[in-house]
Amino acid sequence: MPKRLAEGVWLLDIGLVPPFATNGYLVDDGTVTLVDPGLPWNRPSLGAELSEIGYEVGDVDRVFLTHYDIDHTGGLRALDGEFDGPVYIGADDLALGRGESEPKLLHHKGLFHRAARLIYPLPDHMDVRGVEDGDEIGRFTAYHTPGHNPGHTVFVHDSGAAFLGDLTWEDDGRLTPPFWLDSYDMRALTESIRDLSQRAPPFEVAAMGHGTPLISGGRQALLECAARL
Repeated sequence: MPKRLAEGVWLLDIGLVPPFATNGYLVDDGTVTLVDPGLPWNRPSLGAELSEIGYEVGDVDRVFLTHYDIDHTGGLRALDGEFDGPVYIGADDLALGRGESEPKLLHHKGLFHRAARLIYPLPDHMDVRGVEDGDEIGRFTAYHTPGHNPGHTVFVHDSGAAFLGDLTWEDDGRLTPPFWLDSYDMRALTESIRDLSQRAPPFEVAAMGHGTPLISGGRQALLECAARL
């Protein structure tokens, strides 16, 4: 069931069972933004979750992808035929998902992505745009946070909600980094957590890809996570 996290911010409970239970989010600040539409085969479906809060797929104006992984980008297929807006993703992950960059063949996640994009590449028929650190899109600011993926990007809304993707997960009320097998570079990931904790504006809502979002004290929780690393 979807859950309201703040004014105009909703958690969409899409995905299967852990570790495939993925969080998607909807932000309506006058422009309707969908963040991370999940797997290609979400249960409940993306459409059903949107309907629960009074929206349809056709109401979505734009999509943000925190990074290229099937459990975050595969759900783009659910938008086909009803959505014609722009899709934003970190520039390095745009190249990764389109096959324009070659991850190391002998790297555990690089090998996975080489195989995954043969089945679920970023769609050519959609207007997918690369973003860089500091780009402003409406009331959001993009922060490049590499480590989990080379182009991983956090989107922070000026109302005080940060969409963290897989920069951190939630575990027992605390933020924690993803485990090494699911990431490209744990040292870079650690540095990205520390960096974002220092330069992001204050935010209350910490909306991550996996786990229970924090509806208050989000930046403090990120600072505490950084201090533990």
